[in-house]
Amino acid sequence: TQSTWGAHIFCLFHKMDLVEENMRLQAFEECRQQVLAVMEAHSIPDCYATSIWDESLYQAWSDIVHRLLPNAGATERALKNFARMLEADEVLLFEKATFLQVATVQQPNHPDPHRFEKISNIVKQFKYSCGKSNCDFGSMEIRNQNFVAFIETFTRNTYIMLVFLADTSISSAAIQLNIKNARATFEKIESTEQTGSRS
Repeated sequence: TQSTWGAHIFCLFHKMDLVEENMRLQAFEECRQQVLAVMEAHSIPDCYATSIWDESLYQAWSDIVHRLLPNAGATERALKNFARMLEADEVLLFEKATFLQVATVQQPNHPDPHRFEKISNIVKQFKYSCGKSNCDFGSMEIRNQNFVAFIETFTRNTYIMLVFLADTSISSAAIQLNIKNARATFEKIESTEQTGSRS
């Protein structure tokens, strides 16, 4: 820690599924306290209890990716403005290669708090199938009586997902035009992040 003052430190405690459910929180806290006991006061790590059998590993890595973005605040503000302009109920940015969440504008108290992890897995499988057929995945639209969802390539490093619940008759062309118009703003933020991470 002498040469990395202020560095982000992340600790993932794996295989938490092997601990009895009613003991997991206590086991996690004991592990966290052991790590804190050997760390210096200025280097407090972010700790995560994870398992490959649930969404915890995805959530941990999404949080880590988000925290490592040098300009995450600007990305979130731009995403909120974009969601407000389009009157979208939810807007997400996914990292292109892993489909981890980078930033979100989401409904509070949604009945399925793990929906984005599930969507990520579905889209990754679909992308994998496209790749096996020598096709590139560029966009996807899902439309039914309850919602409309658009997933599209956004910047060089991200995909964007927009969800509309109130207006399921919204035009695909209008959404694609708005995504195209917003792209330059997010690419500018992304290039600032990359420049900042190199300096």
